[in-house]
Amino acid sequence: MGGSFSSCVCDGDGTPLRPRLGDIPESCVALVLMYLDPPDICKLARLNRAFRDASLADFIWESKLPLNYKFIMEKALKDASVAELGKRDIYARLCMPNLFDNGTKEIWLDKRTGGMCLAISSQALRITGIDDRRYWSRISTEESRFHTVAYLQQIWWLEVEGDVDFQFPPGKYSVFFRLQLGRSSKRLGRRVCKTEDIHGWDIKPVKFQLTTSDGQHAVSQSHLDNLGHWVLYHAGNFVSKNPNDLMKIKFSLTQIDCTHTKGGLCVDSIFICNSDVKKEV
Repeated sequence: MGGSFSSCVCDGDGTPLRPRLGDIPESCVALVLMYLDPPDICKLARLNRAFRDASLADFIWESKLPLNYKFIMEKALKDASVAELGKRDIYARLCMPNLFDNGTKEIWLDKRTGGMCLAISSQALRITGIDDRRYWSRISTEESRFHTVAYLQQIWWLEVEGDVDFQFPPGKYSVFFRLQLGRSSKRLGRRVCKTEDIHGWDIKPVKFQLTTSDGQHAVSQSHLDNLGHWVLYHAGNFVSKNPNDLMKIKFSLTQIDCTHTKGGLCVDSIFICNSDVKKEV
């Protein structure tokens, strides 16, 4: 047996040939790739045909997908062609921003970790006084993934509430409010921020709360003081244990001290993400 193997790895003049990457069985390559992060798998798939073919194996990408990825697909991927996709292509589609609920929510997976991220537009929130243009207005902006934000001119009683029912993959999640003090726009191609309406935020902090249908609760407070910049204000964390349970998350932002008015605030969205995901504004 040893002699016949030696003859297979020698060239014409009897010089032994060194094994190459392309000589590794595709099944062995696939088993190794399963332990890597998706970006690394994609890089190695460019090495040669064996690595490329191995990287297409469904069992590799199914291990990267959330346990309840079919529920996420039903929410976010509506076109019929999805049924014909392999697991790698499903992963790629879910890593792209996918709108649902009439464009008021967006979901995507983090490319590196597969962690789930969910954004909820201000249009899907309950905002006290939103229909009264003396207090609030909807403004268009390229700085929001939903292309519109709620802008507070002035009010005594600030209350922003929302909720979402979702099957969250197991893990720890963080909830953020994406806010900005000031109204930004472009002038001669440059970003400018209107700050004339900003007032009242240095007197009392804003209160953030979240509750879950299984009894979890979190409260935090923060002074809004970062003018002209979008900031993710941390409302709290919750833990999901069962991917098949529909969990209801309620969240709110309030500043209801009526001894003073406050204004000049942009409310963009709620951001819910797996805690392993790097948070970016």
